[in-house]
This record gives sequence, structure tokens and C-alpha cells, in this order.
Amino acid sequence: MAAAAKAGEATLRHAFGNVLSFFILLLIGVLAFSIRLFSVIKYESVIHEFDPYFNYRVTQFLTKNGIYDFWNWFDDRTWYPLGRVIGGTVYPGLTLTAGTIWWLLNSLNIPLSVETVCVFTAPIFSAFASWATYLLTKEVKGAGAGLTAAALLAMVPSYISRSVAGSYDNEAVAIFALIITFYLYIKTLNTGSLFYATLNAIAYFYMVCSWGGYTFIINLIPMHVLLCIVTGRYSSRLYIAYAPLVVLGTLLAALVPVVGFNAVMTSEHFASFLVFIILHVVALVYYIKGILSPKMFKVAVTLVVSVGLVVCCAVIAILVALVASSPTKGWSGRSLSLLDPTYASKYIPIIASVSEHQPPTWPSYFMDINVLAFLVPAGIIACFLPLSDASSFVVLYIVTSVYFSGVMVRLMLVFAPAACIMSGIALSQAFDVFTRSIKFQLLRILGFSEADAGDGSSANVVPENDAVKVDKSEETIKERPSRKNKKKEKEQMEKAQAEKTSAKSKTEKRLLVLPMELSVIGLLLLVFMGAFYVVHCVWAAAEAYSAPSIVLTSYTHEGLHVFDDFREAYAWLRHNTEVDDKVASWWDYGYQTTAMANRTVIVDNNTWNNTHIATVGTAMSSPEKAAWEIFNSLDVKYVLVVFGGLVGYPSDDINKFLWMVRIGGGVFPHIKEPDYLRDGQYRIDSQATPTMLNCLMYKLSYYRFVETDGKGFDRVRRTEIGKKYFKLTHFEEVFTTHHWMVRIYKLKPSKNRIRGKMKKSKSRTSTPSSKRSGSRKKNPWQ
Repeated sequence: MAAAAKAGEATLRHAFGNVLSFFILLLIGVLAFSIRLFSVIKYESVIHEFDPYFNYRVTQFLTKNGIYDFWNWFDDRTWYPLGRVIGGTVYPGLTLTAGTIWWLLNSLNIPLSVETVCVFTAPIFSAFASWATYLLTKEVKGAGAGLTAAALLAMVPSYISRSVAGSYDNEAVAIFALIITFYLYIKTLNTGSLFYATLNAIAYFYMVCSWGGYTFIINLIPMHVLLCIVTGRYSSRLYIAYAPLVVLGTLLAALVPVVGFNAVMTSEHFASFLVFIILHVVALVYYIKGILSPKMFKVAVTLVVSVGLVVCCAVIAILVALVASSPTKGWSGRSLSLLDPTYASKYIPIIASVSEHQPPTWPSYFMDINVLAFLVPAGIIACFLPLSDASSFVVLYIVTSVYFSGVMVRLMLVFAPAACIMSGIALSQAFDVFTRSIKFQLLRILGFSEADAGDGSSANVVPENDAVKVDKSEETIKERPSRKNKKKEKEQMEKAQAEKTSAKSKTEKRLLVLPMELSVIGLLLLVFMGAFYVVHCVWAAAEAYSAPSIVLTSYTHEGLHVFDDFREAYAWLRHNTEVDDKVASWWDYGYQTTAMANRTVIVDNNTWNNTHIATVGTAMSSPEKAAWEIFNSLDVKYVLVVFGGLVGYPSDDINKFLWMVRIGGGVFPHIKEPDYLRDGQYRIDSQATPTMLNCLMYKLSYYRFVETDGKGFDRVRRTEIGKKYFKLTHFEEVFTTHHWMVRIYKLKPSKNRIRGKMKKSKSRTSTPSSKRSGSRKKNPWQ
């Protein structure tokens, strides 16, 4: 009766814990969604940054024209005169997800606009990512660690920066896909279920559709499989977890047009195939070991290993030949930038020019993960106590993500979930030790024995009862041997082993008892650390990461100032230019110009054609006449530049100008960076070089700037400009926004060349040469 009562109490406690966990997860989802709404509350429901405007435009096209037209869409408003095939050059996961949500809502007669769905897609999937983090961490260290990790991820600033309302970028859904793929891999590894293995391949397919960072998954999982094989942890569950992922995942990935045969032809994927072969060799060795005698096994292993080495060497030779035939050894430029942080700055300045591709500083770690940086080492130690296949995977995940986040600040986003998982494990373990110590000390103070606390009796009684059950089951098996009885025997033995392990763990836990004072202080410190983390995350969400780049604000003694110059400029282009007019600007503003002004651009943020971008950079770096000739050859009608010298906006084109020079000089050698530097320094004052003072970017930025204050003082560079008074001969100013942040110029038409020739011919009529030329036969094609 006592055992039945205890079993009923345990069942009730378990059910209550599940219900409580469900409501906590629900609150975590609400928290993850609501903390990302500061941008809508403080500003308005608007798309942020640059890339999201392209995604929004593509989603609009999808919802209006359907999936088939989307796959075959040739966009002639970008990369003029080349154009772009959208269906074959975009990761469609985000677009298809938002389009599906919009279709479902409209099917339910909830008439939301496409823009509203795009704005709130990222906050919705941040809640999903928190729940996926709970599932992943639960598989590693239990429900308590899972709930803690989910709560941490819901608020971590690094993830908030890419998932606030309006941040409609690929990472909005990709982080959820990344975490759910890892969860299903660990779930398959723990259960050996082919069902979860199939779901894992489907989740990987969704990740491939969503973001180019899928290569992190297809390299991290093979690394973990190889680690398990090397450390002697191979099992059939490991085979089931990995083999279907490689086969099904690769086949599905090849269906994505932007990936295609790259899934089997590029170096980023070769590690998975090599580990796939090694896994099968190891599986064959284990199979042979189970059916042969030890003597025959040695002979067979020698044969298998020899054949396996020959096959591996042949595969490696083929891979080396394929890799050697490529100038970049089969790696993409961004992948090489991760493996060699100096590669982009040496060979591909277009990659190095992007701010999110720069390495982070130490303060950025504290800004983006805050106190989690101090909890991660404790979580790694906890994963080794004890070390399992699941815990070894998250350790490998945190180690690799730390490296990649140190190379590229954008990949702090991949590091954030790993940091939250490790910190959740560390906090859960710490709370467990402190609360257990307080409970034990209170029981001792109140005079209860250890048996009354329920620890000792459960630890001693359960294994004995189970031992009796095992003995009885063994007698039954001896009497009636059958498959069913063998299965029961196996289950009983596993149960007995689990109870013995739990009894041992309870004994170890009783040894981890701290003094009352130390436990209380530790709990208070953890609570204080958590409160500090929450305050920092709310501040980061409200102030640091909620402001949309399309609308800027600043606070002065006069109050709040709003700078809406970008939308003002795009509205002017949309209403005051012809539909077929071409607009030239630096590639940063291409997506916004196409989406908001609905005008054709020369380059945009896709950056797929380095030569085309170098042409624009060369034009901006050239004198006015040479720049006019370049733009005129591209049929450009208007030139747009961003200038922050009047209001102190630092991300203007003058600060980006050296990248234009470097990218242009990489293709056109007559553009040399030293010509724009004075003693190695970039200057725009009176000490600037003549090449700098006469280039088009300088003239378009500072034209009539001296009229604002009479001095021409640049508030970003904090100096007076060098060349204050000049006129434009080939360009005319047609619009400048209220705060001078965006300036638009129109190319002047070419002069009448026939009139000039007639003047020259009249002045030379008296010369003998002109008389001789007049007697010549005229060319009919002139």
C-alpha cells in the first residue's frame, strides 16, 4: 500500500509538473513575442534595415502572382541592364513561410496586409525558437534546464537584434530551424527512432530553404558523429541519427534552386560525405564482430579496413581533384572568410566592406549576451558530469560557435542559442544544489531524519524491490523461454539498471550539500544576476535594437527629433521621376530604392556581380566628367547619395567611400587608394588630396554645403571641408531632403555635338586642308 501510495504521489507530482511546465512555456512564448514589439510601440509598424525590403517586395509578388510565377520571376528592376532571376537566387524559406501565414489568415477571414504579416513574422518565430530551445535542452539535461534556457533565449539581445518586429530577414525563421534541427538530431540519437530521423531531414530541408548558414549544421553534425566514433561511443542509434540525414537531407537540399548541385559539389558539404563513409565502415566492422568468432573477426577486420582505406583514399583523391580545379578550392568567399579571417580583406573587399562581416569587439559580447558569458564555462563543466552523446554535442556546438562569432559579428546570432543552452544548464544545476542544500539543512534544524525526508528510504527500498522483480522475471524466463519473455527480461534489466543509477545519483546528491549561509548567498546572487540580465535585455530591446534604420531619432535639450529623410527621398523619386528611369547609388540602398521608390537600380544588396559594383565605385571615385560618361553608358538618369555631415549621421557615403575606392580599384587598376589618402590618412579638409577633392562623391556630398553654416563644418568628420565653393558641370541638384541626409542629382544631357562640329568647320574654311577635305567623297554612314 505504501509503495502504491508513493507511486500515485509521484504520478500526481509528475502530472502537476507537466502542467506547470506548459504554462511556463506559454508565458515564455508571450515574453519572447512582446519584448520584440518596442519598435512598433515606439515608432510604427514598418520594415527595418535594407535586406528586409527585398524580402518584403518578393513576398508581395508571391501573394499577388502565386508560387509558379515566383519561381520563374525575372526582375528587370535590379542590376540594370543585367536583371536578376529571383526564383533561382533567393532562399525561399522566409518568403514561403510569410506567404503561407498570410494565406491562412485570409482563408480564416482575417484580412491582414502582407506588410503586417512580414513585420510580425520574426517575433512569432522567436517564440517558436524559445520552445525549440526548451526541447533541445530537455533532451540534454532535463526539463528544469530546458525552461531556464528557453527563458534566456526569449530575451537574449543578440537574438532580439535580428528578430524585432519589422526585422523581416532570413534569420527570423532560420534560428528556429537551426535549433529544431539540432533537437531532432539529439532526439533521434537518444531514441534511435527512424520517425525522428525523417523529421530531422525535413527540418534540415527547411533550414536550407531559409538561410545559407545551413552549412554550419551539415558540418557540425558530422563533427559530432566523428567524435562519437573516435571516443568509442558508436551505436545503432548514432547510425540512424546520421545516415538518413545525409541521404534525405542532401536530396531535399538539392531541390532548392539556389543550392542545387552545390549540395554535392562544394567543399562545404564534403565533410558530411566523408564521415558518412567512415560511419558505414565502422558499422560493418561492428556487424562482422557480432557474427564471427574472435579469430575470424581479426581476419575480416583486416580485409574490411584495407578495402575501406582504399575506398576512402579513392574518394579523397576525387575530392582533392575537384577541389584543386576550383580557384577558391571549392569554398565560397564567405566560407573562406570564416576559415581565414584575413581572406576577405585581401581578395574580396565587397565582403569585407559589410559591417556585419567584421569581427566583434569584447564589449559587443557583453552587449549581446550579457551575464551569459560568465555562465557558459559552468555549463560546459556541467555537461561533463556525466558526459553523454547529447551533452557532447552541445559542448561541440558552443566551441564552434564561439570561434565563428569571433570571426564575424553576424554569427553572434548562432552563438546566442548555444550560450543560452549552456547558461540554462548551469543555472539549473546551481539552483538544484542550492535549494537541495537549504532543504537538507532545514530538515536537520527541525530534527527530521534523512529517512523522513524521503531520500534514504526511496534509495534503499526501490532497488531491493526491483531486484526481487528481476529475480522473479528470470525464473519465469527459465520456465518459458520465448521472444516475449526475452523482451520482458531486457526491459526489467534496463529498469533495474536505471533504478541503481538513480540511487547512486541520489547518494551523490546527498554529498553535494552546502552550508545554509552559502546556499542562501548563492541563491541571492543568482537572483540578482537574473534581474540584471532581464533589465539589460529590456533596455536593449527598447533602446538599442528597436529603432528602424529607415527612420532615425535623436534626443537633444529641445526634445525628440525624428529624421525621416530616407522615405522623403524615395517618395520624391516615386512621384517625380518616370517609371523607366534608372537610379544609381551605392549598393547599400538598392533594395530600398526598388521597394519604396519602385525605380530601376544599377546595383543592390545582393552583391552577386562584383564587376558591376566596381563600376559604380569607379564612377563615384572618378572626376565629374569621367563619372558622367560611366553613368551615361549605363543609362542612368539620377544619382542618389547619403550625406550625414549636417546632422552627424555616421553611416553616410563619405565614410563608406574608401570601400568604393578599394572595390573599384580591384577591377579597374587606374583607381588607386593612395591617391585619396594624405600620408596614409583619409581626409576631407584642406589637407585632402586633389584626387579626393575632385572626385564625384566629394562634390555630390558637399555641393552647397557651405551655405548651411557659412563654414562647411562636417559634424561626422568634425572638421571644415577643404573645397567649399565649386560648381557642377555635368550634374544638377534636383532634390535634397529636409536634413540633407539624402541628396538626389540628375545627369545633364549631353551637349549638341553637331553644332560644335559646324563651328569648327566654319573657323577652318580658309585653310587649304579644309578645301582638300571638301573635295573628298563623303562617307554615307556619317
